[in-house]
Amino acid sequence: MYKKIRQLKRGAERQKISAQRFVKRYRQHPVVIPVLTFIGLTVIAIGTFLSLNGGTPKFQPIIAYDVIISYDHKQQTIPTNEPTVGALLAKLHLTLNLGDVVEPSINTPITQDNFRINIYRAVPVEIIEGAQTTFTFSAASTPRAIVQQAGIQIYPADGVNAVQVHNFVTQHTVAEQIVIVPATPVNLNIYGTATATRTHAQTVGQLLSESNIVLAKNDSVQPSVATPITPGIQIFLVRSGTKISNVQQTIPIPVQTILDDSLTFGTSAIRQTGSVGTEILTYQDNLLNNVVVGQTLIQTIITQPAVPEIIARGQAVQIPADKTAVMAEAGISTSDYAYVNYIVSNESGWCPTKLQGEIGYCPGYAPSSFPDGLGYGLGQATPGTKMASFGSDWETNPVTQLRWATSYADGRYGSWEAAYNFWQAHHYW
Repeated sequence: MYKKIRQLKRGAERQKISAQRFVKRYRQHPVVIPVLTFIGLTVIAIGTFLSLNGGTPKFQPIIAYDVIISYDHKQQTIPTNEPTVGALLAKLHLTLNLGDVVEPSINTPITQDNFRINIYRAVPVEIIEGAQTTFTFSAASTPRAIVQQAGIQIYPADGVNAVQVHNFVTQHTVAEQIVIVPATPVNLNIYGTATATRTHAQTVGQLLSESNIVLAKNDSVQPSVATPITPGIQIFLVRSGTKISNVQQTIPIPVQTILDDSLTFGTSAIRQTGSVGTEILTYQDNLLNNVVVGQTLIQTIITQPAVPEIIARGQAVQIPADKTAVMAEAGISTSDYAYVNYIVSNESGWCPTKLQGEIGYCPGYAPSSFPDGLGYGLGQATPGTKMASFGSDWETNPVTQLRWATSYADGRYGSWEAAYNFWQAHHYW
């Protein structure tokens, strides 16, 4: 027994000596001590941070929005509670002159932090239409939009072109020039259907080609294809021996989208107003015993082209670090941050204790009850109690609420991006 005790003592002594040698050897290494110190301080800091914040990254609800205004070659950041772009500009006494353009529009609600407003000052413009000249001021971004802003009537087929001014002296102008080339009005009768159109064609034959009208062997056109186009000319397209029917329909407005980093994500600005077009679908009736049993589409004739609407969509994403920390803790992908921030900003202003209908402030505590018909929390869950399955702290914990919101976005829409697209179209989710 005594011998066994001595063996245990000698083993313990050897382990002690070995440990002392290990510490002595690595203590002399120049990197080990700083690294261990950094790790220790980091662990302490994280533990302290989480203990002070109940284990959740702390963030501030949006009490006032920071708005970034760019105008007159300068940029200014202003905290505000004003509801719209126009209300803020009025409070700041920022005057809009004739032809100035504000993006997004003055009716756009301010619902996000780091919200961007751009004011473009108008420049002098000379609009030339034949012998008529109009002087105006405009900051519109396309020639057609400039003419629209000036209140001058133009047609979809009219040419509207910007002319670069190289020499103000020889060109006798100090303004940007827009030249309107009006199309000629024509009355076209297509197999019995009368329609008014406009064209830049010089002859009847050029008009048929421009409109993609193909003459079949039993078709005739009056006047002849060589006839010059004059204002108000009557042109008849006739088919003999076959029964023809026409359907006139509207061409939807095409939309051209421009992604713009100078506008806040989720906002947009119309840079050119579009208009619908018209077209005629010509059918040949298929007869059996003199009864129509079917139709064959012969051709589609565009009588008025549609004008595209040009929309700039904001791409600037500048989310405060406290909000990104909460999204990260909730397990949300960084690629979804912009979508989440937009929806939560519009739904609750990042207030985890907001009951639907509470406007202008964020309560410091949860309500005593959660009515079935009212939304609650960051994503305005209706009722708020449906978030309980994601954590017992659902009433106040933004991370728990965002975990519910992610499940809701994925389950109902398939993704945060799809939820954002739905919100953009319907203003709720």
